[in-house]
Amino acid sequence: MKLQIADCRLQIVTALVTLAIVAGPRLGAETIDRVLAVVAGQIITLTDVIAARDLGLAQAGDAADPIHAILLKLIDRELVLAEVDRYAPPEPAAGAIDGEVQQVRARFPSALAFDAALARSGIDERHLRETLRQELRMRAYLAQRFPAAADRRQSSMEEWVSGLRRRGDIVDLYVAGANDPRR
Repeated sequence: MKLQIADCRLQIVTALVTLAIVAGPRLGAETIDRVLAVVAGQIITLTDVIAARDLGLAQAGDAADPIHAILLKLIDRELVLAEVDRYAPPEPAAGAIDGEVQQVRARFPSALAFDAALARSGIDERHLRETLRQELRMRAYLAQRFPAAADRRQSSMEEWVSGLRRRGDIVDLYVAGANDPRR
């Protein structure tokens, strides 16, 4: 009796595997999001890159591959945030966060356009506020760590971030063209 049950289970498993192989491509699996990088255990997705671009939180400039350019900025951001979290600078005031949200809103011609950008990005205003809170914390940390004159400050910060990249736990999964948001 046990042998018959085991044989029946094997037949069912075989049938399911065959169905998956034959029907799988026809079912048209939909890609929900793409993981582009993992930085210190934090996942950066294509949606994160598009949200940063659409909300004006990161610019690609005139880069040949704007998705990759923004991804690199988000990788650096995660590395810096890991450092910021280690030293815990003071929390920004709620009014400062409100001001940052207003600056992002001002990039859009209307409240409807702003809401549409949030919806396209798959984030809500609470998530945006948290992102902006982290940005303010990073700015405060960098201002404290690099108080030098503007010309020396930028090169010092770039050198420091380069060191973070070398020491950081980064898995960059980006493949040019494969991450086109229109695909």
